[in-house]
Amino acid sequence: MKVLGEGGLPTVDARRWQNEPHLSRSLDYLEVVADSLDRRDLRMYRLSSNTVPYGTHPDLPRFDFRRQIRSCRARLHRLGARFRAAGVRISTHPGQYVVINGPEPDLVRKSLRDLEQDALLLDELGAGLDAVVVVHVGGVYGDRAAALDRWARAYDRLSARARARVVVENDELCFDLSDVMELHRRTGVRVVFDYHHHRCKPAGGLESLPSALAAAFATWPDPQRPKVHLSSPRTELRLVKRPIRSRPVARAAPRRTVTSRDTATPAAAAPEAPRSRKRVETVLVAPTVDQHADLPSPWDAIELLRALPRAADVMVEAKAKDVAVLWLRTQLERLDPALAAAEERSGPAGESAAAGGAAAPAAGRPRRHAGRAAAVRFPQASPLSEHPAIVADRPRKGGRA
Repeated sequence: MKVLGEGGLPTVDARRWQNEPHLSRSLDYLEVVADSLDRRDLRMYRLSSNTVPYGTHPDLPRFDFRRQIRSCRARLHRLGARFRAAGVRISTHPGQYVVINGPEPDLVRKSLRDLEQDALLLDELGAGLDAVVVVHVGGVYGDRAAALDRWARAYDRLSARARARVVVENDELCFDLSDVMELHRRTGVRVVFDYHHHRCKPAGGLESLPSALAAAFATWPDPQRPKVHLSSPRTELRLVKRPIRSRPVARAAPRRTVTSRDTATPAAAAPEAPRSRKRVETVLVAPTVDQHADLPSPWDAIELLRALPRAADVMVEAKAKDVAVLWLRTQLERLDPALAAAEERSGPAGESAAAGGAAAPAAGRPRRHAGRAAAVRFPQASPLSEHPAIVADRPRKGGRA
């Protein structure tokens, strides 16, 4: 995913195919990103599915993902070792065009290749089975049961390597938690619980947060750590500029002077075609509840973290990306210091949790801080100040905030 902090960092080789993009350039960027994550104590990172440029494009076989990954194998091993040494756990989340339950065979074939690509990338990085490829079920296409059947059949077509990586997430419109639990029952696929999606489309019989978490977590065998997504709905109005087209205005025909050379009365010149006046208006546009906010609500985070039945990786899905995670840390310290201190931070591989969200231990279990002091050290300055386009509000001395 994008990195907004520290002035913004590129993460993938986004050049067009004519310029010969390659995984090696993406790795140049990711090595810088790895240093940035370590400096800011971020211990969870979602790799872009575009890390291997054009890796599954059907018309560009020279970019085949297997060829690019094979040529960069040594560098992938080194980068994966850096992630593990820093306690950074990784994952991917292919985009909306990866739909393995579609009725079109070509779409399904391409989507399966995308999942195979991400699974191979995680394998070559040496990541454990906590490193997953998160997908949604897809579309209903007028028949929910048939759509679930197609997903299960497509999942079975994946290689064993890919099936070990792919996990399925409940969505906000089509398939709720009970639907993905049914896919787990059929295929054994692990379930990622998305809290915001669950609020938009709660599952019958699993409406309460504790029951929903318990069901999803039961799909993750020990010692694997379940994945949870945290986001809040966008609530602010947006100012959007859009063109206005007024009624066409016909322009008069140009005047013509008749001279003695004219042998006949000239026909009247046809008027020019009407010309529309292009204007722009600024309108207020209300958000929809399924849109992600720039920053997560700290109260949403507290509610979710308090309900976790055991330690989990919580991925913050917010427009502000890594900046949102650092901001949320400071808010949790202010609102619930004990919960903020339960986040596992830096340390050796296998001993730290994801600071891309928080990892909260279950009640009664000892906290693990991977050799760090019991009190988590938070940034002294507001993390929002890391990004030049964002200015953090600060309390005024001697006055109200």
